[in-house]
Amino acid sequence: MAFFGPYTPLILIILLASFLIQGALSRTYGRWSRVRNPHTLTGAQVARMMLDQNGLHHVPVHAVPGTLSDHYDPIRKTVNLSESVYGAPSVAAMAVAAHEVGHAIQDKVHMPALVLRARLAVPLSLGMNLAPLLFMAGVLMHFTGLLWVGVLLFGAALLFHLITLPVEFDASRRALAYLQRRGLSGGAQATSGARSVLTAAALTYVAGFAMALAQFLNVLSIARSSDD
Repeated sequence: MAFFGPYTPLILIILLASFLIQGALSRTYGRWSRVRNPHTLTGAQVARMMLDQNGLHHVPVHAVPGTLSDHYDPIRKTVNLSESVYGAPSVAAMAVAAHEVGHAIQDKVHMPALVLRARLAVPLSLGMNLAPLLFMAGVLMHFTGLLWVGVLLFGAALLFHLITLPVEFDASRRALAYLQRRGLSGGAQATSGARSVLTAAALTYVAGFAMALAQFLNVLSIARSSDD
């Protein structure tokens, strides 16, 4: 039995689109990383200000290595900003920092999708790593039970990506609303830049969901054909 299914062409198209989206994110981030925000605030300063004004004085802001490695840790309750965001007074740094604090605020109000994602992150991450191996092993050994375990794990990966979408969109909404409400984004140019950075980042999550969906439909089709 071949590993190729009816959705393989779609997977290849989405893969190409993902590369293009990632490239667009890099270009957008790079462009607005060279533009100072109106108040010349670093990403760390924006994050600290937004945290404090939302009653999250206890949440620290840390610098972490890497590029676009920014994230909020719901277990340690820390906002982690990449070095290029932490100390940079750019429009891009301002937008990214506010987005990560958006996750901290979600945690504070116990946003259901964020809580669910945090609880499922470790087991689903393990499942996503095992899914291709188990599925291929089931195909090679003609072991239907193992094959369907792989399909279920691909389904779990799809669920994780589905839960991630509203979490990321809501964090960006909170970020833009805060920057505009406090006047931190200044005029139309900086606001447009912040929105562009966050939109480009959001598209990567959409592409991730589309890929997970296509992969799940593909392995499901292959598994069904193996039962015929």
